[in-house]
Amino acid sequence: MDNSNVALITKMVLEAIEKQKASAENGYLVPVGVSARHIHLTQEHVEALFGEGYQLTKKKELMGGQYASNETVTIVGLKLRAIENVRILGPVRSKSQVEVSATDAIRLGVKAPIRESGNTAGSAAVAVVGPKGVIYLNEGCIIAKRHIHMAPKDAMAAGVHDGDIVSVKADNERGTVFNHVQIRVDDSFTLEMHIDTDEANASKIATGDTVRIIC
Repeated sequence: MDNSNVALITKMVLEAIEKQKASAENGYLVPVGVSARHIHLTQEHVEALFGEGYQLTKKKELMGGQYASNETVTIVGLKLRAIENVRILGPVRSKSQVEVSATDAIRLGVKAPIRESGNTAGSAAVAVVGPKGVIYLNEGCIIAKRHIHMAPKDAMAAGVHDGDIVSVKADNERGTVFNHVQIRVDDSFTLEMHIDTDEANASKIATGDTVRIIC
């Protein structure tokens, strides 16, 4: 191999290394979706609230086979403080769950813990009011833990795995860093970080803005 080829290969290797360093320093770019308060219901609870045999109707498709339904309910805390027009997300689940922000929890007068979706054991109690009935959840009201949805290809590109906990930075005028962000990986997911309305307002982030995974 002559000197010119050696020099060319060396240059290519150095360029590749520099690109890797730049990628690591800049972080992996992720779009943000701001998640407003919402509720997941079992079919039994849908019927208790809307009538026997009632089926949720689709308003907007979401990732992972989920959708925002046309139906809304009112949620009521222990001190009879209420929040109206809470959107139901479908399809129905095996267990009902209410996801609110910390501000919502204060308004309702409930002590909702920060939890991963589905982890409702020992969480706050709440009543749910529909046009045809009322249900009472002994537990099920949580503040959703911030997280990033990813397809496997995105996880591979970002160098993360399902269940990893990362830190994320918003490079805007607030320059907010979010710690304790959970990675969720599934073939049905579209790349998106979910934060609630409190987090979005405090960090001046809107749906469609981008953040970077920094570690």
